Amino acid sequence: MANARVRFSIANGIARVVFCDAERHHAVDELFTQELADAARQCEAAPDLKAVLMTAEGKDFCVGGDLREFIAERPRIHTHVRQMTVHFHAAILGFNRLPVPVIAGVNGVAAGGGFSLVCMADLAIAARSAKFNFAYTKSGLTPDGGATFFLPRLVGAQRAFDLMATNPTLTADQALGLGLVARVVDDEALAQTLEETVTKIASAPANANGRLKMLLRSSLNNSLEEQFELEARSIAMGSTHPETQAAIDAFFQRSQR
Repeated sequence: MANARVRFSIANGIARVVFCDAERHHAVDELFTQELADAARQCEAAPDLKAVLMTAEGKDFCVGGDLREFIAERPRIHTHVRQMTVHFHAAILGFNRLPVPVIAGVNGVAAGGGFSLVCMADLAIAARSAKFNFAYTKSGLTPDGGATFFLPRLVGAQRAFDLMATNPTLTADQALGLGLVARVVDDEALAQTLEETVTKIASAPANANGRLKMLLRSSLNNSLEEQFELEARSIAMGSTHPETQAAIDAFFQRSQR
């Protein structure tokens, strides 16, 4: 049976995670978190994976938690929310641990858990009409999905508190200025830009961009000496790979022309 919230496919080393519940604006309910966690597990098990592209059908990226489901589950709300976070956090932990880059293409609204997914991405590209809002605390909730881990590392502790406590709605250009996304493109150019970008990243020899992701992630917690050691191991490992050696040979041959 086809998934109702998240569609997964993989071809040519690129995994595609597509939010496919456009009618509900990809609201995060328990089924969404379960299917997202399953997509992350499929990525972890995929051989020769080079990159993951996360996108959404319709007008919005993901509007965050399905508060209607919260109301329906009120008699068991504590258990229900804990179950959701188990699946949601397993998904984000899985994507974060992947030794390949995760690219998010943001269209429309990214709010709540949708905003958390943007913060988790290694590279986020937004349509010019995209909007961002955490929205948790205005309903008496606090962020999940790793937002309190990723956001301070992107914008600093004070600015992270401000964004989460006062819940401003950010334009794509404001998100770009804060470092929450890497690029903003016209809406009609988003799909092509994402395809070109994920193809370029996936085509790097010897999974260099995947190893780059792991170096950048480890640098957040390592000392300089520890990071030096990881850099040395990674570049030495890459230098032995046949794809690397072929790329170096090709570069040298072009430079001699």
